[in-house]
Parts: sequence; C-alpha cells; structure tokens
Amino acid sequence: MADFETEILVVGAGPCGLMLANELGRRGVSALIVDGKSGTAVNPQANATQARTMEHYRRLGFADEIRRLGLPFDYPTDIAYFTRFCTQEIARFSLPAAKDARQTLRGLSGEWSAAELPHRVSQKFVEPVLLKHARALAGIEIAFNTKLIDFHDRGTHVEAVIEDANGRHDVRAKYLVGADGARSFVRQRFGWGWVGDTRTEREFMGGRMLAVYVRAKDYYALSPNAPAWMYVAFNPTHRAYMAAVDGRGEFAFHAQLPPGANEDSYSAADGADFFRHASGLNMDVEVLSMNGWTAGHALVAERMQEGRVLIGGDAAHLFTPAGGMGYNTGIEDAVNLGWKLAAAVRGAAGPGLLKSYESERWAVARRNTGFARALSDSLGKLRAPACVEDETAEGSAARAEAGAYFNRHAREEFNIPGFTLGARYDGSPVIVSDGTSPPPDGPNIYHPTACPGGRAPHIWFDDGRSLYDEFGFEWTLLVTRDNAPGVEAFAAAAKTAGMDLTIVRESASGLRNLYEADLALIRPDQMVAWRGNSGDAGAIVRQALGF
Repeated sequence: MADFETEILVVGAGPCGLMLANELGRRGVSALIVDGKSGTAVNPQANATQARTMEHYRRLGFADEIRRLGLPFDYPTDIAYFTRFCTQEIARFSLPAAKDARQTLRGLSGEWSAAELPHRVSQKFVEPVLLKHARALAGIEIAFNTKLIDFHDRGTHVEAVIEDANGRHDVRAKYLVGADGARSFVRQRFGWGWVGDTRTEREFMGGRMLAVYVRAKDYYALSPNAPAWMYVAFNPTHRAYMAAVDGRGEFAFHAQLPPGANEDSYSAADGADFFRHASGLNMDVEVLSMNGWTAGHALVAERMQEGRVLIGGDAAHLFTPAGGMGYNTGIEDAVNLGWKLAAAVRGAAGPGLLKSYESERWAVARRNTGFARALSDSLGKLRAPACVEDETAEGSAARAEAGAYFNRHAREEFNIPGFTLGARYDGSPVIVSDGTSPPPDGPNIYHPTACPGGRAPHIWFDDGRSLYDEFGFEWTLLVTRDNAPGVEAFAAAAKTAGMDLTIVRESASGLRNLYEADLALIRPDQMVAWRGNSGDAGAIVRQALGF
C-alpha cells in the first residue's frame, strides 16, 4: 500500500508546477507537488510576465497582487541600449510604469485589446505568490527538499517513489506531471530527445553566458542615464544585458563569455568586474549569486505525454530569452493541462481531451521557440564596430547607425501582441472548426478573431467591465445577440455531458461583429472551442470534451 495517495503528482515547484497546483486546487483536484530545492527561486531568473500570463493571473484573482511586486510602482519599464550602461545611450524604447498600466490599457483597442498589460517582475517575486495561493487550496500539498526517485505507469494509475529527509516513500497517483526543468528526470526517463536548434553561435546571446545577480547600491546615483527596466550594452569587448530587479540597485546581469570559456573558472570578483566593465564605471558591486547558462537554445521535447505521464515548462521546451516567453509558455502549459486533468479525473472527459494537450502545446512550443530564436538572431548577430565608443565623427556615425537598428529591433522584441496573444490550437481534435481560416501569425501582429482555436477576443465595456471577468471559471457560452436561438440546447447538452457551463449574454455594440457569430463556446483557458449561429449542440459539446 502506498504511503501517499493523490490524484496528481507534480514534479517541480517552479512557475509551471505551482500554476498547475493552482489550476487543479481551484477545481477540487488533489495534488502533491515535490521539488528537490529548499524553496522558491532566490535568483531573478525570468524577468517579464507577459500580458497573456497576467490575464491568467487575473482569472485566478491575483493579477493586482503580482503587479504590486518587483519594481517601484512609478519605475519606467523602458528598454534602453548603450555602449555601456552608464556611458553613451544609443536607443530607448519607452513603456509605461506599473502605475500607468490600468489607465493605458483602457485606452487600447485592436491588437492590444487585453484584460491585462505585461508586467516587468522577476520570477523570485512571482513564485512566492503562486506558492501562497496554491497552499491555501484544499487538497494541495507542496513538499520541498523532496525528490522523485522512480515511477511506473501501471495503465490505471502511476506508482512513484519520492525521497525526503525521512527516507523514501511510495506514492500512488492517477497522473504524473513532470515540470522538473531543463534536466527533467521525467523526460529523460522516457528517453525523449530535443527537436530544434541549439548552441547557435552569435556575437551575443549565443554560447555560454554568465548570469550574475548583483547589488550595486550606488548605481542610480552614479549613472548619468535615466533608469530603465532592461539595459543592453553594445561594444566590442563586453556584450551584456541586465534587468532591474527592485529599482534600488539589484540587477539580473548577463554577460557573454568568450568562446570556449567555462564559467567555473570565474570567481565572484570576476563577476563583479564583468558588471563594472559593462557599466563603464568603477563602483561597489556585491555578487549575490552567479552561474552559467547556454544561450542559443530553441528546443522542444520530442514528446510531451505518454499514457498517464506528461511534461511541461522547461522540461518540455528551452528558449533563449529574447521576447521573454520561456516562463510564460510554461504557465500556459499549466493552464491548458489543469482543466483537462481535472475533467479526466472527474470522469467528465472523453478519451481525446487529455490527449489534446500534447498536440496543442507541442505546436505552440515550436512556434514560440522559433519566434524567440529569430529575435535572438536579430540582437546577437549584430557586430559592434571597433569605433562605436569613440568620441569622433566616425564613432558618432556608428552609434547613430546602431541606434536606428536597435530602435527597430526593440519594437520587434517588445511590441509583441502576436507572440503573446496569438498562439492557436488549429487542427486540435477538441476544436470544432467553422471552416474559416485564421489570420496571419507573427510576433508583431495580432488580429483579434473568434475563429475557433484562438484566444477569445477581448473588449472593455463602456461601464469599465472586462469581458473576461464575465466568463465563468470553467466553460462559457457567450451570446452576442438578443434572442439568439440555440442557447437552451447548449445548456441541456452541457448538463447531459457534465460540462460546467456559464451562459453570458452581452449584446454590447461591436461584440457581435467582433465574434462574427451569435454564439461562441469558450473553454476554461479562454480559447474559442466553437462559434456559430446554430449547430448540433450535443455533438459540439461532446467533441469539445474529447468524445
């Protein structure tokens, strides 16, 4: 007999695993989350929470809590390019501070019509919020300092062995999810390799990088340049970038190492020197932590599920961080998987529902890693001229040319509504096609559309409400026209199938034209499963549930 029984065993308490715990716990599904680490992240790691992720945090009720974290509320979230951080500024892409996000958002429409804007906050601040809310849910247990040692899929359940300070324990679960990072034990146990590109050599953002978490308490007093969220150094000898962590002198600093260099040969003093060289000023620098990582990855695991075992997050895909989509893609893995696992556990899913996780998320991971790779090429393959720092006519011309390039690049990397909001599940067996084609896909273009398989188009109502706040936590039937027929048929079909359906009637001006249909069936992850003016409600509901 097992020492522990749970419905879902999750390996890894990073963003993907903790988000999955929140999704499962909100649905009354029990889960044990184990992680060999001693607690949540102590290093900044990911530094950008994209708009789609913030919309999911809003759906769970803690987006405002996340937005209060990280940088001061009035701190600019600009992306700025310099020869060195504290010397010549050559380009700047200005973005609003957190205090302006709400007001800015209400004035946006079209491709940036969203319930939330991005937020610039380090992962070390986000994880404790995810942990706190997960632990508050009945049936959720999170065990740090606990490792997965072994597991077997028995067909009807999964048997696993975990180890903590008290020894080894047997666990019986209905499903196992590996959210256990780039070196995933779960993925390696299956022998799944990677698909995509790796170790791309670039002038910058290719090969080994040194990540240094620093505190430079005098930085803002000494630097003549206006503060920014993201800083990029462009010179022939010290290519680097950094993100402001707290707006008071802590930075997540990343330096390109020379070809063939090994980070183990560098001391903390070397890390501090790298920071000073990239800054262009001599200042006191305290190294809080330091480690190496490889830039140039655009990789997706060959598989994301087998039987009762699934993987997500960094276990399933690896990014070079241009565009900031690695952690955000992992969050959406958890969102996609959470409601499907809950339906499978509760017996409300057909055999195709859980299987759709791999087909939907694998294609999106390939898309997202490809976009990130292109952005990394744009940034990293530009070579810094030897004269770029010279106070000469030649140096001024080089800086002007680089500035024009980076101004274009910044818009390509940081104005990314398509990258953020445009992921689609076309061809998924649980999406009911209406025969229309989706609009073109690209990182910098997003056409709000209710074509089934994409994110439900969002609007703000005249009274200040967000359409998303009207959706149910599970399924929603959006009715965009008064007296539209077929509503009762969907309600009856949902009841028969065990689908928790909220009916939302909104006939606000423009909503019918935006959705191009009287009815739209919205999934728990806010993706459109079907739209139309009429249809076989029973067949539509059954297909959407995987029957």
